[in-house]
Amino acid sequence: MIVRDITSAIQEFAPLPIQESWDNSGLIIGSPDQEVKGVLVGFDCTPELVDEAIACGADMIVTHHPLIYGGIKTIAPEDPVGLAVIKAVSAGIAVYAAHTTADKVIGGVSGIMARRLGLKDVEVLDQEADGIGFGAVGNLPGPMGAEEFIGYVKSCFDLSLVRCSKPLDIPVSRVAMCGGSGSSLIGKAMEAGAQAYICGDITYHRFFTPKNFMVIDIGHFEGEVEICDVLFSLLRKKFPTFAVRTSEKLRASNPVFYY
Repeated sequence: MIVRDITSAIQEFAPLPIQESWDNSGLIIGSPDQEVKGVLVGFDCTPELVDEAIACGADMIVTHHPLIYGGIKTIAPEDPVGLAVIKAVSAGIAVYAAHTTADKVIGGVSGIMARRLGLKDVEVLDQEADGIGFGAVGNLPGPMGAEEFIGYVKSCFDLSLVRCSKPLDIPVSRVAMCGGSGSSLIGKAMEAGAQAYICGDITYHRFFTPKNFMVIDIGHFEGEVEICDVLFSLLRKKFPTFAVRTSEKLRASNPVFYY
């Protein structure tokens, strides 16, 4: 098995050409012709994830977030990104990311969120050519009061708290969502007829919403982390006898702590 075999399988699901121009999905460290004996799937390529790959004998890491987003001027062990790069290169570990590529396919991040909520008639929220694009929108199995819906969201995503705008005085029946930082699609959610929009990283002023519309911030990590299970499953299905595993510390790797 070589790196190219793994990346080709991922790109059947999340094609590399659809990534955003600012993104850095794809092979970040290593050669496509590099031999691979094991793959570790994680959310962010942290120094700790590289250590876990070394410990379990994986020589390739697949994550959602890219290790390197843009140009870097220095690679130093004092910086988490620099340390991860140093560790991966020193150990001969290839690093691949499926970021906006996995965000823009309906079976990816936002589609997973829609399935968790049990939505019907799910469509891409901000649709581009060929049916791809950011976000998803669909209908609940039945209308819910606002507070009931907030509790439902917490239950579906196994959350102890969420941030939301003023609860509605009308039932929620249509819901839009986008994994990660999705504030830019609030307008699209309203245009799609949603009463509620779910994403992460919503800033203060975005919580001032129009009548009959509300936003819910479930957290960046919380909305996207399940993509790791999808990446693991597609690789395991494609290569059933190959050593593929998900990080044992995946659910604890959220860099945001709540008290």
